[in-house]
Amino acid sequence: MADVVRFRTERMLDELDDFEKKGIFTPLEIKEIARKRTNFEYKLKRPSPLKEDFLAYIEYEMQLDSLRRLRKKSVSRQLQEIGKKRLKKTVYDEAIVRRIIKIYHLATTRFKGDINLWMKYIEFCKQHGHGRLKTVLAKVIRFHPKKPSLYMYAAQWEFDHNLNAAAARALMMEGLRQCPSSEDLWVEYLRMELTYLYKLKTRKVVLGEDTGSLTRDPEDNDEKQWKDDNKDLFMPLDEERANDGSDVQDEDSENQLDVFGEQASKTLQAVYSNAVEALPSSMNLRKRFLEILDGLNLAQSCNLREEIIDGMKKDFGKDPEYWNWLARCQTFDTRKTEKMTKEELRLQLDKAVEIYEEALKSLPCANMFCLYTKFWINVISPEEDSQMSECTHTFEHSSELIPHLVKVYETAESMGCMTEDLACQYISLYLRLGRLDEARTIAKKLCKGKVTGAVKLWELRISIEMKWVTSNSLSLSKDDLHSTFNLVRDILSQVSISEAGNLWHMAIKFFSNHGECFDKLVQVFMALLTRYTEGGFSISSAFVNFILQRDGIRRAREMYKRILTLPNASLALHQNCIELESNLAFVGDKDGLVNARKLYESALTTYSQDVGLWHDYFSLEKKVGTSETANGVYWRARKTVNKVSRVLAVSLFSSSSKVIKD
Repeated sequence: MADVVRFRTERMLDELDDFEKKGIFTPLEIKEIARKRTNFEYKLKRPSPLKEDFLAYIEYEMQLDSLRRLRKKSVSRQLQEIGKKRLKKTVYDEAIVRRIIKIYHLATTRFKGDINLWMKYIEFCKQHGHGRLKTVLAKVIRFHPKKPSLYMYAAQWEFDHNLNAAAARALMMEGLRQCPSSEDLWVEYLRMELTYLYKLKTRKVVLGEDTGSLTRDPEDNDEKQWKDDNKDLFMPLDEERANDGSDVQDEDSENQLDVFGEQASKTLQAVYSNAVEALPSSMNLRKRFLEILDGLNLAQSCNLREEIIDGMKKDFGKDPEYWNWLARCQTFDTRKTEKMTKEELRLQLDKAVEIYEEALKSLPCANMFCLYTKFWINVISPEEDSQMSECTHTFEHSSELIPHLVKVYETAESMGCMTEDLACQYISLYLRLGRLDEARTIAKKLCKGKVTGAVKLWELRISIEMKWVTSNSLSLSKDDLHSTFNLVRDILSQVSISEAGNLWHMAIKFFSNHGECFDKLVQVFMALLTRYTEGGFSISSAFVNFILQRDGIRRAREMYKRILTLPNASLALHQNCIELESNLAFVGDKDGLVNARKLYESALTTYSQDVGLWHDYFSLEKKVGTSETANGVYWRARKTVNKVSRVLAVSLFSSSSKVIKD
């Protein structure tokens, strides 16, 4: 290893001597550079060098090269000031770049599977214009033939920088053979072919052999139309000769334009056919092809568009997303809606509705109704950057569109496709409109239908009932109060505590000031807590806190003691009750300290291995207890926790060693 390192360092002597003669680096700096490089070389010659070793060496050399460039400019400027010639460029000016490339070569040889390392290597070669870039690209593709991004990168370099369309096409074709399931590769290949045709067309235009473009230009079309309408303003002096020449030129230009347009259409159709054959189940690929087609001004664009859409309908006619895309994208073109009148937008909206109605006939499912209602919601109240925003702003009042949305909800209910989300949206619509009575009626009807077990729907219905009861009168009548409680009790008895957490908090808050109903709610909770232990902590804490605020600490203690007597009481519930009693103990309440100790002892019977619990118990005794009680807790913890946790317990209590005397 030492011989190899020595051989490599000796090969640096000419380079370092050149730097010293030019005055770029001082002798001390040259010595430091040699030392640094020697250390890096030894790291690379280890039996198992790390990737970080190569990257650190590369980073050092890049910084050194940057410093060398700055120093060389400074020396050249000084030489010019005294009337001497600037430093000439020698072979050693590129020595550091060659060394970095060699290090990258060694690193990629050892870590062939690291794509990021390869990309850094490629970017370095590209940045410094080194001739190895083509070789490096070929090598990384050979090691990673299933990475579509590598083929696109290499083809883009060949096409844009190397100006070699044939090599770029060969790379893309090889990529499509290796990765036929890559959507990006198919799309980029089509873009490259069309760009190549556009460059050929542009070359014809520049040479004066042709006019026009493959891309749409609305302003050019308008100008041409204006010139056609005002031919008299452009009459030439020699009308006869001009007519003869212009007709021939126009005919030739149209023929040449047709050649390029026809070739572009054939290219698009061929690539599209192969792409669909390779990815028959990808609807997104066909959408992207349509986007490219919409940006072209081709003679056969309408036929190609119809062919793609018909193929999508045949292959994805049972997919709700297809119908949703067709209704939105095919009827609401952002390039047209800005210039449309209200009547034209209404026609477009009717077309979208027809598509959705046709979809519901062939595909009556809940997902289709969800997409349909979402469409109407976006139309009625779109986001600022939404595609529908221009449409809605044209209508004076969005309220005229609301009946259409209501009709969709009613159809979903009649066809048995109502889901929990649709039901909540249906009710929330009336709530936003301020029609509380109608929302209450619909919620009552939906809770008895197909989604009767939906917890979110019941939460919405009960919140409406509570709002309706309180809005009718300032003081609640017993009948209204009991009917609301019975409704809440029925649903709470049917689902677990964890599923109805929000409903429990809502009920506790509503009935907290009504003693009889609140006591009954506590009984329901205690009965359910024996069956459902999961999720009971937060509800138990809410009960204790509300009772504490309403009736005081004595009733709160009675409540949490009843809960803690049940089996499987959680540690979190113990800690919440301990915090309550500890706060009282800190302000001098003796009962609080006694109850806090009882709670700690109760928790430790089940969770004796919890070091944090022992630490909190010790902290409490240290603050409000005595040194004897704190010492007792410490030694009990030492004896109780297992050997693994004992070390942790000692470290937790070591900060308080002054209080404890062995």
